[in-house]
Formats: sequence, C-alpha cells, structure tokens
Amino acid sequence: MPAARWILKKTMSSQAANKRKRRAIHGVLLLNKPRGISSTQALGRAKWLIGADKAGHTGTLDPLADGLLPLCFGHATKLANDLLDADKTYVAGIVLGKSTTTGDMEGETTFSSDTVITREQWDAILPQFSGEIAQVPPMYSALKKDGKPLYELARAGIEVEREARQVTIVSLETLSFAYPNVVLKVRCSKGTYIRTLAEDMGKALGGVGAHLSSLQRTGVGDLDLQDAMTLEQLEAMAEDARAQALLPLDALLQNCPAIELPQTEAARFVQGQRLKMTHADCDTVRVYWHERLIGLASVSHGTLSPQKVLMTALPESNQQ
Repeated sequence: MPAARWILKKTMSSQAANKRKRRAIHGVLLLNKPRGISSTQALGRAKWLIGADKAGHTGTLDPLADGLLPLCFGHATKLANDLLDADKTYVAGIVLGKSTTTGDMEGETTFSSDTVITREQWDAILPQFSGEIAQVPPMYSALKKDGKPLYELARAGIEVEREARQVTIVSLETLSFAYPNVVLKVRCSKGTYIRTLAEDMGKALGGVGAHLSSLQRTGVGDLDLQDAMTLEQLEAMAEDARAQALLPLDALLQNCPAIELPQTEAARFVQGQRLKMTHADCDTVRVYWHERLIGLASVSHGTLSPQKVLMTALPESNQQ
C-alpha cells in the first residue's frame, strides 16, 4: 500500500477511535506533503494529530505533487495570505516528446513525437520563459467557471475558454537533461502553473509535446523543504511534543522590519488604534510587545496603522 494511503487509512481509523479535544494552538508547521493526497487532507491529518481547533494551509499543492506545504494554526491563520503572495520554488520532472490530456503522467496520451531534442535546443528556448509571461490556466485546475472547478468540467469532457494570466518566472535552472527526461528548477510568482509551463515549452521546441512526470515544491518565500517534517514523523512524536514542533508565528515574516511597543501603545494597537511614531515608511512591519508578536502594521508619514491584530487585549500576566 502506498505510504500516503497508509497514512490516510491509519489516521482515519485513529480519528474514529479517539475523539481528541481540540485546543487553541498558535504556530506554523512546515509539512512535507506526500504524493497522492490533497492539501486539504494533509491539513486535516496534521490538525487532528496536533489537536488544534483552527488551521489553514497557504496555497494548494496538487495531489500529484509532493513537497513543502506550510500549515498555519490559530493566530497564524491570519498571516496565511502573506505566504499565498510569496514566490514558490519547484523541481519539475518533464518528459519531452509526448503530451497528455492532463499535462501530467496520469492523463491519456494525445500526441507523441519521434523528434529528438538536444540540450542546445532546450537551452535556446529558456530565455523566452523568463520574466513576465502569459499563461492560459489548464483545464485540470481548481479555477472555477460559473461556480464549478475546471477539473470537474474537464473530467466530463467539457472544455471552456480561459483567459491568459500574467505570471513571473523569477529563475529557471536545468538540473539534468537526458532526452526525453528533463529536471527543471523553477522559482515563480503565485498563480504559476508548472504543468502549463512544461506544455508551453514542448510547443516552443517545434511542437514535440511535453508533460510533467513529477513535481516537488521545495520553497515558499524563504521557507525551505529541508526544514519540513513528514506526517509519519509527526505521528511518531509524543502528543505533547507535536505542538512544540511548530514554528513561532513570525517565522512567516522574517523579511519584515520589527517594532517593539511599550505597554500603553501596545494596548492601543490591539484595539485597532493608529499610533504616531518615528519610523521609516514601510508597507509591512511586525509589531511586538514583550517580544510577543501582536500584529502587523504599515507605517506612513509617521503613523503606524494596524493591518492585522492577533489579539483584542493584552494578557494580564504580562502587564506591568
């Protein structure tokens, strides 16, 4: 039985046997999602194992794909959108010379070519896929048309017109080339479809066709897959230790400047009030009180304006 299915079966049986009391837990888990399960399934399992009452993920990772899936718990869910906007890094396995209905190895072959592509020909097309490019979202995607996901329409044999979107390819690096197999590292903006990128590359190579054989997300912003743990590792931990494995809330925000507020100003901040202060203009700053993250704010012309507040009042135990 594949590892992903074993985890799902075991966790579901455990959930049925033991109804765990959920509690308020705040932090971020860097999960190495396995292939074969959806992001929602992975989130549900991790949420149950940790015993958290509130959780969310930071962008869907297809069941076909594995790799980094940051999960947010408690107050961290308020910061999830910051990661949704972050650049993503992928390592994609691409097979040249064949197209499929789904753009990956699970679809039926729609076209194949005997033309052999050289490394020089491959390298020659890469510059046209760097920087800002237009992409037409694939039919096998979670985008919706009249309230229905496109992949549901595709499975019913229905294809609808999709408008091209502008995305940014920050960098491309060929890790290996042994025709017909290519391994490509891609850093890109949100909303980029790697399977569409592979298909478009096949078209640029004289129409030889291409599809994904594998896809792994290795980075989200500055977060790295090397720091992630698997569901098996999480399950093997003692129950009390699982929550301790979470990263603090500000793990998502290390690139943002930080401001420490004294008690009076911090109390006003958590009530949503603007504050006057001497600080350089900044779109997003981390706001702390007693080294505890209490929210995010913007600074403009000497005024700090709350953007996201993580609590409505300061804990009495920390007040002086």
